[in-house]
Amino acid sequence: MNIKPTDLFAALSHDTRLRCLLLLHAFDELCVCELTGAIGASQPHMSRHLAQLREARLVSDRREGLWIYYCLNPDLPDWVAAVLDETAQGVFGMQPFSRDLATMAASPDQPVAARCA
Repeated sequence: MNIKPTDLFAALSHDTRLRCLLLLHAFDELCVCELTGAIGASQPHMSRHLAQLREARLVSDRREGLWIYYCLNPDLPDWVAAVLDETAQGVFGMQPFSRDLATMAASPDQPVAARCA
């Protein structure tokens, strides 16, 4: 898989996309409703940014019934994974990232398909 650095950094440059990537980095797989709940964005806003991340091949998705689950693309090049690792470590404790993580950690069971209905 070949991801251009300009595509990665363009994706990271928007707050919503960065927050989504960091949540997916921490929680492996999340549905759209979990991401909207953690970040506090509308579903259309979140879906638009997730589509951009999917087009950049940074995330993968799968459908299960009515829900779409997202995860970091398992085929990310090592350098992209390293950038995400360093970014997650670098923003640990900063807002809004720590609030997003706390919101997700406070959620009851994962996955939450039953709560998303």
